[in-house]
Amino acid sequence: MGERGPDAANPPRHAAPPAAAPAIEVRGLGKRFEVRGHDVEAVRDVSFAVRAGEFVCLLGPSGCGKSTILNMVATLIAPSAGEILIEGEPQPRGRVHPGVGYVFQKDTLFPWRTVEQNIRYALELAGVPRDEMNERVAAAIAQAHLGGFEHAYPAALSGGMRQRVSLMRALVARPQILLMDEPFGALDTHTKLGMHGTLLDLWERDHQAVLFVTHDLSEALTLSDRIILLSARPGRVKEIFDVDLPRPRDEVSLRETPRYAELSSRIWHSLGEEFRKVRVP
Repeated sequence: MGERGPDAANPPRHAAPPAAAPAIEVRGLGKRFEVRGHDVEAVRDVSFAVRAGEFVCLLGPSGCGKSTILNMVATLIAPSAGEILIEGEPQPRGRVHPGVGYVFQKDTLFPWRTVEQNIRYALELAGVPRDEMNERVAAAIAQAHLGGFEHAYPAALSGGMRQRVSLMRALVARPQILLMDEPFGALDTHTKLGMHGTLLDLWERDHQAVLFVTHDLSEALTLSDRIILLSARPGRVKEIFDVDLPRPRDEVSLRETPRYAELSSRIWHSLGEEFRKVRVP
């Protein structure tokens, strides 16, 4: 009887493919500022990850460092401690990753450019060919329901329309990662709900990784897959909540479901503890 070789006795075990790196990974992030000669610790030892295609909200009381964290991820502010990785690569300070888009609190549109010209700005910087640029801008205008306003200037638009232009200016470049800093905070409730619907429709199509800053619990529950709750300053990760509400989501009827009420109650209790810490006497 022939001798069995080592391969027959012990067939090779195929290693599982390595897991993809998170779209965003934050490790031990900290930030200190000097304010009028005093050292202020804004963020302390914050660690979390955002997976590819995941919608994550940073939620917490005013002054807890939400926007500071977002701006560090965007390399607009240098960390005092810790590390930020985008798709597994450490981010050099001051160099924006080409796959990252940013939507600010204010619309930041160029007042001398029309809706069409504002949206095409990122494509101009990227050197996209004119025919492709025209197609992508036209598609963005249709997706954001801005048809008929292509040649309007920002001064002629409502707040919600300006934010739709800002959103499409970021999305038309097709980023893999989208950073959003309370972009709907200044809008009235009705307009904000409409913007939630627009954003969810666009996100359901392309599934970017999104890191979204908000102080509005209802907004966080409407949009996100997970909520990272930050403590009062210095901001630290207090709790992370899975938002297991079914998608696609209707931004109005969602709020009437028992699961929405249950999650809202749980998170509000923890958030309320942080509100009490910063309440002015």
